[in-house]
Amino acid sequence: MTPAEILRKLVAISTPSRVSNLPLLHWVREFLEALGWHVEFLSYLDESAVEKANLIARPPSHVPNSSIDLAFVCHTDTVPYAEDWASALVLTERDGMLHGCGSCDVKGALACFLAAVAAVHSDGLLPGIALILTADEEIGCKGMEQLLAKQKLKIGSAIISEPTSLRPGVAGKGYGLARIVIAGREAHSAFPEQGISAISIAARLIAQIEQALGEGRPDAAMDPLFSPPRTTVNIGIIEGGTAKNIIPGRCSFLVEWRPVPQEPPSEVLKVLEALTAQAQASSPRAKLWIEKPRLDPGFSPKPDGNLAGRLQELIGNQPTGISFGSEASRVARIADEVIVIGPGDMRTAHSERECVPVAELEAWTRVLAQLLATGC
Repeated sequence: MTPAEILRKLVAISTPSRVSNLPLLHWVREFLEALGWHVEFLSYLDESAVEKANLIARPPSHVPNSSIDLAFVCHTDTVPYAEDWASALVLTERDGMLHGCGSCDVKGALACFLAAVAAVHSDGLLPGIALILTADEEIGCKGMEQLLAKQKLKIGSAIISEPTSLRPGVAGKGYGLARIVIAGREAHSAFPEQGISAISIAARLIAQIEQALGEGRPDAAMDPLFSPPRTTVNIGIIEGGTAKNIIPGRCSFLVEWRPVPQEPPSEVLKVLEALTAQAQASSPRAKLWIEKPRLDPGFSPKPDGNLAGRLQELIGNQPTGISFGSEASRVARIADEVIVIGPGDMRTAHSERECVPVAELEAWTRVLAQLLATGC
């Protein structure tokens, strides 16, 4: 089967994070077991008691309980697709592009791997390779966290499948997220002196955050692998108030940041903590606090990485850094070298514009076939 034919099957299986990924895993297991592969399911229940699973597959020649020399990692979930996207699960080709939910993020990469496995005779597969499929990447890499908690994996080189237009992502930004909450006091807007406006306090604090952490800060670490080459900060959600004529007694907002690898995610959190403390001191009748901070480190290039050199030889594309989240930061805990790469462009993902070039599917399948047979 061609990668496009396989991708058509995969896209037709709906896998938003809220539902089980088992139907897709069963399809992959049947495909691989027909080729002699050993496939293991590692099931778990998510927070909504939905059964999901991670999958580890090894070729017929693998040695049981052996370490993994080269791992191909793909997540199986997609983001939810709009109800009016009638053709979300029907792969459609237009002008050399295949459109469909998950076509580039990241079922296209999985289709390439399966097509490459089918193209290489089982006797020609290296025993140290593995396919790792995970659940719940789109909602915080929860499947990968489950996998790492339950399995003692050791990986030499790892390819993390994400759409990079086949440019090797040798470095990745980290991720930070925190909710800042302000509790003021409600009052009728005709008598403002009786209330404490949580929204006003939040507005002043947001302005201070953007000034302290915005583009122009002089001490910002810079990394030319990324665009933009610095840590970015975004305030994406703000909530507060109950009515137009009531002084708002509560307000909260989410601060998200993507630090370059040279800057630990905790550095931005320290700034947020300091600014929140200053706002508290300026508004002693209110109460401010930070909830549930999430801190994911990035990953840096490995100077002597065999996989990076091999990909440069096979593809020729210049390395890059990725600014979006991936499972690479988790896999980097147990792997000697991690590279994020795959067909398609992330800028089309998570929308009705999602698509993947047929030419990139075919090129990546050829590269994977060589890696399956010759390694790094």
